[in-house]
Amino acid sequence: MTAQSCQFCKLVKKEDDASIVFEDERTMAFLDIRPVNDGHTLVIPKMHYENIYEIPDDEIAHVYRTVKKVASAIKQSVKAEGISITQHNGRAALQRVFHLHVHVIPRYEGQRLPRPEELSEAKREELEEIAEKIRVNLVNS
Repeated sequence: MTAQSCQFCKLVKKEDDASIVFEDERTMAFLDIRPVNDGHTLVIPKMHYENIYEIPDDEIAHVYRTVKKVASAIKQSVKAEGISITQHNGRAALQRVFHLHVHVIPRYEGQRLPRPEELSEAKREELEEIAEKIRVNLVNS
């Protein structure tokens, strides 16, 4: 996959819609269109790196600083009991979009993680409502 054909690169260039909760010069965080729970967010580097093996150390460190910041805001916004942070590399590891991304998933006691094919697409209006709550908590942190 090239940066020209990458759906996440299109989001970075604002060529496609996303419910963005955070953005700085190097990273972007937006709600997953097929969320496990309300607040399920993806954090990406703005530069195109396919996986963990390609991204420079200073870039992945910045991505995870953003993950930490966003995770705190998500936990507060949706009253999550915990947060799962996952990052997949390669088809065998269930990577579906070949632009490095980190899942920040709000979790609740006793909940199992569904398989990707069990998830359904969320409505943009619902995503925007949740995104606004997260943005407010990011500003207030």
